[in-house]
Amino acid sequence: MSQDATANVSRKKDLKALFEPQTIAVVGSSRRPDAVGHAILRNLLSTGYKGKLYPVNPKADEILGVKCCQTVADIPGLIDLAIFIIPSAGVPAELEACARKGAKAAIIISAGFREIGAEGLKLENEVRRIADQYGISVLGPNCLGLINNDPAFSMNASFAGTIPNPGNVAFVSQSGALGTALLDYAHGKNIGFSKFVSLGNKVGVTELEVLSYLKDDPKTGVIIMYLEDIVKGYEFIEMAREITGEIAKTKPILVIKSGRTSEGAKAASSHTGSMMGSDKVYDAVFTQSGVMRMDSALEMFGLATVFANQPLLKGNRIAIVTNAGGPGIMATDACVRAGLKMAEMSPLTVAKLKEKLPPTSNFSNPIDIIGDAQHDRYEHALRTVIAEPNVDGVLVLLTPQAMTEAEATARVIVDLDKESDKTIVTCFMGHADVEAGVKVLREHNIPHYHFPEEAAEALVAVDRYQQWLNRPRTGVKHYECDRDRANRAIQGAAKAGRKFLPINESMEVFSAYNFPVIPWAFVQTQEDALESAARIGFPVVMKVVSQQIVHKVDVGGVRLNLNSAEDVKAAFRDIMAVGDRLKAKVDGVFMQRMAPKGREVILGMKRDPHFGPILMFGLGGIYVEALKDVTFRLAPIRELSAHNMVRDIRAIKLLEGVRGEPRADFAAMEDCLKRLSQLACDLPEIDEIDINPLMVYAEGKGAGVIDARIILK
Repeated sequence: MSQDATANVSRKKDLKALFEPQTIAVVGSSRRPDAVGHAILRNLLSTGYKGKLYPVNPKADEILGVKCCQTVADIPGLIDLAIFIIPSAGVPAELEACARKGAKAAIIISAGFREIGAEGLKLENEVRRIADQYGISVLGPNCLGLINNDPAFSMNASFAGTIPNPGNVAFVSQSGALGTALLDYAHGKNIGFSKFVSLGNKVGVTELEVLSYLKDDPKTGVIIMYLEDIVKGYEFIEMAREITGEIAKTKPILVIKSGRTSEGAKAASSHTGSMMGSDKVYDAVFTQSGVMRMDSALEMFGLATVFANQPLLKGNRIAIVTNAGGPGIMATDACVRAGLKMAEMSPLTVAKLKEKLPPTSNFSNPIDIIGDAQHDRYEHALRTVIAEPNVDGVLVLLTPQAMTEAEATARVIVDLDKESDKTIVTCFMGHADVEAGVKVLREHNIPHYHFPEEAAEALVAVDRYQQWLNRPRTGVKHYECDRDRANRAIQGAAKAGRKFLPINESMEVFSAYNFPVIPWAFVQTQEDALESAARIGFPVVMKVVSQQIVHKVDVGGVRLNLNSAEDVKAAFRDIMAVGDRLKAKVDGVFMQRMAPKGREVILGMKRDPHFGPILMFGLGGIYVEALKDVTFRLAPIRELSAHNMVRDIRAIKLLEGVRGEPRADFAAMEDCLKRLSQLACDLPEIDEIDINPLMVYAEGKGAGVIDARIILK
């Protein structure tokens, strides 16, 4: 192929060219020290980028000692990566020029795209068109850039003021400004990075492509992310699940997702739609993918330090070594509250501790080595506790007292950490008196926290991750169903121009998917009502079916506990009269056998425009809106997700049985969730579903669909 690639050649997008380029063109390099184009070139040079570097500036012969090219066309040979720091209006033409020079990747630092309105969006769409045409991986626009700290490349293609230390943490940020602040914070805490990626407007490269690259990156052991949105929810789940739990060397993913507070769901016709705020959807995405959602940058970096530098817990048994009783109790309470177990010391370990600890020490967990403990006493206690087979992790507490040796004790911990295969976290409480010790810990990447509760929370998070790694693997169950029957009901409503399926048509759909539907019938004459009641079995319930009547009970459109033919006759007359009274068209009457009382739960689905079908489970009936005790997952769900959805509500004890009540039939609820998942994926015409209530009976007795609503797009 010639040196210039033709405009019609399409290339597969290449993330390697973005992260590992051999040749870089910096389009918009500047001689002004205060310019972004100067800062990026300076950063590339100062960090020792190993490849060929070509500044492009038509008004300069050289910048920072590097010869300039007047135009992209003047660059000798092909280029891998082009970096743009020019006015947005000029980016499309220059991007195409770089494509003709073989560029496989581009970083567009320039702002002035969709964030400024319609004109900017038009430019951004043109950039996307060119990128797609030539197969260019575009990072940005409106981003901070990218850093690859791998010594083989040493590429700082960003205008960040702080040069991050090398390490094994990859940081992906959708906000450039936040990225610079957090890089500076991490530098002060001696946290090292393998990669830093500023996503910007995500015109081409999104979090999915970056995760795909980082999955196989040998220099990355932990991934931390700041995200404002996710492009493709289910694809994110699949990719993140693979990284966090399925590849040979798994990598924890810690995410801050902005927008915790919601303005509320838009007006919706179902209970599911009204309660499905976007933040709940993101919680579901992260839960299903093994991603840990962080509430703050402090929490995220604190936990990243543990994952990056400590072995994972093999269990949840924790030992606490402290020189102060109060903090030891605080740490114990924090660990136990969060579900960790206090490790039990064996008689051999207790005997070993007693060899060098004062008799006034506490030899059971937490192990209090008394306030006058110096570094040698800490060393004996820690060495002994680390050797205890019942211990999975150790929390070292130190409070400054007159005889405390913070720095020497920190060095003891550093040395023991090199020998240990157990998770060690530290908490040196105070500030000035422990500062020298904390400095030693940070210099050697020992996780340190200012208060016991923070340290306990870090251990809990590590335990939660090891539970994720050890979870049972399940698949998506597929059921035999009559899809044609369901489609007939949907198409009938669509042809009639109706978005709401009345209960009889909704029950047709659920019957087609073999939900445990209570025997039912739809009737339009009194004779049919009598015949159906005899077939269904008394007692029965009858409900008006009308597109114009929403609140059936309020207008007298529901009759319960009908035990005879005479009851059915009278109820049919009364229900049909409701239409005359309200001047509403009545389509017929829905009849159903009265179900015995059980526990009411709700199953729901809402189709999100970005994530697809979202499933909901929670307490049903009158409790739905009052308690809002619900959980969400993206469909299709695996069997384990159905299992967890039922158990993740706060009121789980009500289903497990209280005050002599039998345990509810969990298998029946899970089965219904899996059927709903398949239905939602099979029938994209459906926008919302409520099954409320699903009446659940005692274990082994099943469940029954009592009432339901389906809304089409």
